[in-house]
Amino acid sequence: MRLLTAATALLLAGLAGAGAHHWLSQPVAVTPAAAPTRAQAALDTAADLALPRVAQAALPAEMAGSPVPSLAPMLQNVTPAVVNVYSRQVVRVRNPLAEFFGMPGGMPQERMQQSLGSGVIVDAERGLVLTNNHVIENADGVSVTLADGRTFEAELVGADPDTDVAVIRIPAENLSALPLADSARLRVGDFVVAVGNPFGLGQTVTSGIVSAVGRSGLQGLGYQNFIQTDASINPGNSGGALVNLRGELVGINTASFNPRGSNAGNIGLGFAIPANLAREVMRQLMAYGEVRRGSLGLDGEDITEFAARQLDLPANQRGALVARVYRGSPAEAAGVRPGDIVVAANGERIDSAQALRNLEGLLPVDKQVRLELLRDGQRLAVSATLKAQAKEVDGGEIDPRLAGATLTELPERFRQQGLIGVIASKVEPGSRAARNGLRAGDRIGQVNRRNVADLPAFRSVLANQPQDLVLSVARGGRFGYLVME
Repeated sequence: MRLLTAATALLLAGLAGAGAHHWLSQPVAVTPAAAPTRAQAALDTAADLALPRVAQAALPAEMAGSPVPSLAPMLQNVTPAVVNVYSRQVVRVRNPLAEFFGMPGGMPQERMQQSLGSGVIVDAERGLVLTNNHVIENADGVSVTLADGRTFEAELVGADPDTDVAVIRIPAENLSALPLADSARLRVGDFVVAVGNPFGLGQTVTSGIVSAVGRSGLQGLGYQNFIQTDASINPGNSGGALVNLRGELVGINTASFNPRGSNAGNIGLGFAIPANLAREVMRQLMAYGEVRRGSLGLDGEDITEFAARQLDLPANQRGALVARVYRGSPAEAAGVRPGDIVVAANGERIDSAQALRNLEGLLPVDKQVRLELLRDGQRLAVSATLKAQAKEVDGGEIDPRLAGATLTELPERFRQQGLIGVIASKVEPGSRAARNGLRAGDRIGQVNRRNVADLPAFRSVLANQPQDLVLSVARGGRFGYLVME
């Protein structure tokens, strides 16, 4: 089931830079080297007529005894570690015209679809490559081409869709790897260089500065803490390297923004995943095969005009309004109460419920979080230690009427489109859940007409096993209700 609506797809088109696959449909047109340009023809004519040639400017290697600044020496060490990543997916297609005439072509046919991106070698001994999850997502095969022309089939080590980070491994020797910098030390104005494979042209280098750090609020891109840069990032740059002038990896290029879509060209709004975040995600993927995120155990809401009036708050009050605190949660242990307003976390200002959820999702289990609260007009500070939160549960453990269904959290990138609920990721054939009409891929947004934002909310609503159980379900762009018996 595909959860994105047409409107959402249009919004995401503007984030296509490296945030969307570039499907290989046509070869890139290149002017043959043998074809003389008009200027060259004019010079040849001048030579035939014995006219003086126009002198061509050349940048000297040194000026006044000092070498001319160049990125070339640094890039000699960087470019061998940046690779091209090609993913292949077999898709089933129909020929509607042949089907109309009853011809055999109307039967489903398989077609190979290919997309491209980039990657960065970060461990030469083990052949580990960092890239974006969306570069290899749903791929039936992934191959990696090195800067020296060698190509290898890659093995998926692990991927985290909510931060768009993936780790793949190639069985290669004599590799070059990039060291990871401490991206927390990156400052606005620092020079950076992006290396990748835009539009399938081959390895390309662009440069710019850090335009912003800690950038979030971009729709459809999961948990966010991006480095923003004006270095050109285009389709195919996904997963490529953003390096500092020392040749250290400071970020993984992941998206560019253009309201007119990726085909409108670069407008200097590129985004990269910080190296520190990529390092932590890789560590967890290598250790556990997944990313284990911590949870405060509370539900937050934006402060609406109605809520501001009810709580006698200023009209411009920002923060995340605590709507519910779950029993036994870190938030409860810290003394957080419903009605509190979280205005800062770990010194970072919290302007909305999404900002709090984003910060929470970027922190690992057992991380201590210092919360600044507004309660009855007074400010206070509390500390909470994040606990692990299950990403999926057996429906039968929550309610027998859901037996046979596996329920999972909604991916964060879908939540940023305004969607809520949980996903029935698996439904066993013949199970009680299946007999009640639940299907794999269904998104459950309400239980007995009460919104359920996530798994904790779902479990809370069903804690006392209500006599009647009616689920609001979204399936294939349609909505309906299932009465579970």
